[in-house]
Amino acid sequence: MPRERFVEPPSSEITPLSAYLRRREFLALGAAGAGALLLGGRAGFAAAKEQHGAKLPNVKQSSYTVPDKKTPFQDITNYNNFYEFGTDKEDPARNAGKLKTRPWTVSVEGECAKPRTFDVDSLVAGFTVEERVYRMRCVEAWSMVIPWDGIALADVLKKVEPTSRAKYVAFTSAVQPENMPGVGSFGAIPFPYVEGLRIDEAMNPLTLLAVGLYGEVLPNQDGAPIRLVVPWKYGFKGIKSIVKIRLTETQPPTTWSQYGGGVEYGFYANVNPEVDHPRWSQAKERRIGDVFRKPTLMFNGYADQVSKLYAGMDLRKFY
Repeated sequence: MPRERFVEPPSSEITPLSAYLRRREFLALGAAGAGALLLGGRAGFAAAKEQHGAKLPNVKQSSYTVPDKKTPFQDITNYNNFYEFGTDKEDPARNAGKLKTRPWTVSVEGECAKPRTFDVDSLVAGFTVEERVYRMRCVEAWSMVIPWDGIALADVLKKVEPTSRAKYVAFTSAVQPENMPGVGSFGAIPFPYVEGLRIDEAMNPLTLLAVGLYGEVLPNQDGAPIRLVVPWKYGFKGIKSIVKIRLTETQPPTTWSQYGGGVEYGFYANVNPEVDHPRWSQAKERRIGDVFRKPTLMFNGYADQVSKLYAGMDLRKFY
């Protein structure tokens, strides 16, 4: 019996038609593609410089660390989805240098007793920053293992004292049209980018506000200066360059769940190998740097920590 030939979804398929007509294919298969994978996924980044940033002080090691091999710094910083800077994977590294990350504040407001605005540098200085090595699974069926440096979102939310009416947490990204060439260049994706979680998801110990990776300040193309990381969900839930966090009583809109009624990119977006994307399988994934696909784990391998959040829910329905 011939072996199944897997064709990964083109990166174009994650965007609506008017956006993806301007976008290259996600991955060219065949000998050239296999060669790139054998080189650790970095052949396409050969001309890219490995640009390092300032070291983060006082980063503590965390027990939230998977044993998987870490994805190289260059791959993490040169293979990104960040549509404010373009729709090709290499566009963020090329175009994000103009992003102004100082001064930068994050307001936390809504259903809370003590709303406040945090300066990002004061936030880093005032909370415990931990290194957490997490798996990151993209909805496009590729994955990485990233050593994030960040602050537990729960610690920040506790400072503003959520009220009993706070059922959800909404996030809003920055919009800098003069520095973000993707903003306004096509009409398919409205900006600012918005995302949301249930309050219990936001308060889960795994949920992180990342301010760095590999012990350095977060590179612009990876969501500087502060982004969301929810390791049991698909990567598009990890909103970048956050400027506002709002506690709400009702489920907030999100950028991708507004398309197709949330069928392709739903509000929950929990990693589930048994629920395929409408246009490709989610049963397996390609780890950047590896040749062969590997089975995708339920909740991206974090089932022990988060499955209780969804007790009684039909996980095939609530995608």
